[in-house]
Amino acid sequence: MEPPEVVTTLQRAGGFMNRILVIDDDQAIQKALKRLFEAEGYEVEVSGDGKSALETVRAVAPTAIILDLRLPFLSGQDVCREIRRQSSTLPIIVLSAATDVLDKVILLELGADDYIGKPFSPRELLARVRTAIRHSHRNDATDLETFDGVSVDFARMEVTVDGQAVELTAQEFKMLRFFMKNGERVISREELRTEAFGYQDYSPSRTVDNHIVKLRQKLERDPANPIH
Repeated sequence: MEPPEVVTTLQRAGGFMNRILVIDDDQAIQKALKRLFEAEGYEVEVSGDGKSALETVRAVAPTAIILDLRLPFLSGQDVCREIRRQSSTLPIIVLSAATDVLDKVILLELGADDYIGKPFSPRELLARVRTAIRHSHRNDATDLETFDGVSVDFARMEVTVDGQAVELTAQEFKMLRFFMKNGERVISREELRTEAFGYQDYSPSRTVDNHIVKLRQKLERDPANPIH
C-alpha cells in the first residue's frame, strides 16, 4: 500500500485562495472526496494521519479542514484540540462514522464547527464546507475587540481583563465573538446554538446557559449582576 499523501485543496473565489485540508486514513474516502471537490473546481489531496496533518496545517495555513476522528498516530480529537489552540476561526468539519450524540458534543466543545456522519451526502458536505468558510471570512474582519477593561484577540485566542490573562474555551470564544458582532440586538438561545456554535440538535438545552455563566464569571466585574 502506498503511503498517504499530505496535501491541500485549492479553489480560487473572487481572487481569494481557499485551502481545504482533508484528513482521513480511508483510501476509499480519500478518492471519493478527491473526486467530489475536483468536480467543484478544487485541487484535492489528503493527509492520512494526525501527526502529518498538524505539520501540514502549520506549513500551508488551510482555509478549512475536513477531519476524520479515527486516525493513526494521533486521534481526530487531539488534532481538533491542537488546531483550535492555534486558531479560533479556522473551520473544522468533522466527518466520522461515530454517531453517538455525546461524541458530537465533545467534538463541538473542543472547537469543531460542524459534524457530519458517514455515510455522508456529497451535496451536504459541500454545502457545509462552503458555509463554514463564509462564516470564517466574516469572522476574520474583526480580530481585535475591547470593552470595559476586556481585550480580546480572536486570531490568537487571547483574552485579558485589566491586563491579566484569562483563559477561554473554544466554544466560549465562539459565543463571545457572536455577542460582540451582534451587540445591538436580542439573541435567542436557539440562534446561539445554530449560529455561534454551528449546530442545532447535539447539545443539551442548558448548554448555552452554562457557557454564558462561565463567560460572566470570567469577564464581568460582578458576575452576579452582569451588565454586558
